[in-house]
Amino acid sequence: MPVLRHLLYAALALVGVGGLLLATGDLTALRLAAVGYTLLAVAGLQLLVGGSGQVSLGHGAFMMIGAYGMALLVLHQPTLPLTANLAIIVAVSAVAGVAVGIATARLHGPYLAGATLILAVGLPGLAHRYHELLGGSNGLNIRTAGAPPFLQGVVSTSDWRALAVWTTVLVSLAVLATISTGRLGRRMRAVRDDETAAAMAGVPVGSTKVAAFVIASTAGGLAGGLQAYVLGTVTPGSFTLALSLSLLAALVLGGIGSVWGALWAALALVYLEVWASDLARSLDLGRDVENNLPVVFFGVVLILVLRFWPLGIQGLVQRLSARRGSPVPTPTP
Repeated sequence: MPVLRHLLYAALALVGVGGLLLATGDLTALRLAAVGYTLLAVAGLQLLVGGSGQVSLGHGAFMMIGAYGMALLVLHQPTLPLTANLAIIVAVSAVAGVAVGIATARLHGPYLAGATLILAVGLPGLAHRYHELLGGSNGLNIRTAGAPPFLQGVVSTSDWRALAVWTTVLVSLAVLATISTGRLGRRMRAVRDDETAAAMAGVPVGSTKVAAFVIASTAGGLAGGLQAYVLGTVTPGSFTLALSLSLLAALVLGGIGSVWGALWAALALVYLEVWASDLARSLDLGRDVENNLPVVFFGVVLILVLRFWPLGIQGLVQRLSARRGSPVPTPTP
């Protein structure tokens, strides 16, 4: 069964992540956790854009829903375990996806992008509107549990959180891969290629597009919840339009159409920022330069990759692999 095969791959990947965490320190664990929840967010967007052909500029808004959901649950229901919090976030994010999907099901191209753009721009304003509940510009700070007592001293808090993130991410990726290779995934690709032909073939175009939005919003909300769990803080400034645009640009950079492309995208988003910030500090370029240099780095890399390898980093990997006679598998999201 495809789902069992994908879960087996996820288990093997988790073993690899665990080994890497044991061999590195807390700082690397935090960065690996960031790669994990970023990967999940991009993979959800991958299914929406690459799978169903719907371009969304509001994916960061779904991450905000998940992040604030996690913060509010930890603050007001501190006894709930992480698994329960994540399950609630999945449900809330799915409901948000249904609402947005139904509202935009008849929109195409720039009209769809514009509608989701409104979501990305408007939603962070709720933190200011409901200051007492959501904390305004300062956001919310939470304290999440670390490793259980019987593992304290064996794994650090950072390692435990990274493991929790990657366990959730890999199980979610297995679900996304199963959906993409199944009947719903085939319907999405049919809608992406030609809505009229898909409708004539009996594919329910509207419900398929809504389903894609629900899946993408759930992945984005779950990624936002994991981000809040790792960082312990949630602010509206972290979920502006710039985040949505960065996720979409990273998707193009990594390569649309596969989980591998989402992985390259997540690595680029996390580590280009780290390297650019380290460079700015080492050269003593000042706070303003340090804040903006990662964007410049990312933009330069994106331009170069698309200039020489239009299919993204994964397209380059496939080309190099084909030259060696060993094609790289390209599982769809």
